[in-house]
Amino acid sequence: MDTSAPVRILTVCTGNICRSPVAERLLQAGLDQAVPGGFVVTSAGTRAMVGEPMQPISADIVRTFGGDPDNFAARQLTPAILRGVDLVLTMTTGHRGEVLQLDASLLKRTFTIREFARMLDVLDQRAAASDGGAPPAGAADDGDRLAANTAFWKSLAARAAGVRHLSLPPNAGDNDIIDPYRRSPEVYRQMEDELAPAIVSILRHARLNVPA
Repeated sequence: MDTSAPVRILTVCTGNICRSPVAERLLQAGLDQAVPGGFVVTSAGTRAMVGEPMQPISADIVRTFGGDPDNFAARQLTPAILRGVDLVLTMTTGHRGEVLQLDASLLKRTFTIREFARMLDVLDQRAAASDGGAPPAGAADDGDRLAANTAFWKSLAARAAGVRHLSLPPNAGDNDIIDPYRRSPEVYRQMEDELAPAIVSILRHARLNVPA
């Protein structure tokens, strides 16, 4: 397992101008605070509006939560972009299927962002119930904090999948983030309401497992 590089996370939606850019910029901002230099978060679209900036309301949401929406340009999802990614977080189940059509080897590292967040919530609850759970991530990894963080996150997908049965939603649609493109500001607010809790859960897990 190569732990010399930062953890690479890719967020995916359709046009890469509404949902996945918000997830990208907010995850990057929060993960930078948890483990500076430990993560590189990018995004792409299955039918991207290549070169376009994120939509203005999406940019406003990013600013509201302390992220930076500037200098963003949409890009098309390709096998080359998927190569070497440690974790793919899609906005819908359909996007997950499209990712796996391009690279089936990512089966165990690709989740919708909402299902992944619920899995991490279960892991956090288990750790709390066991009076602290496991030792800090990578505590025995020669003191190399970034390498320990990378090792922890490279193995996280398998641990998360192991509690999938405990994190199933009441409805399959609860795995998806609504697409607000060309729709009213109210739909953007719904997107925010669906996406923000998932991002919070992921960032909470990162903070709880900062390497010693």
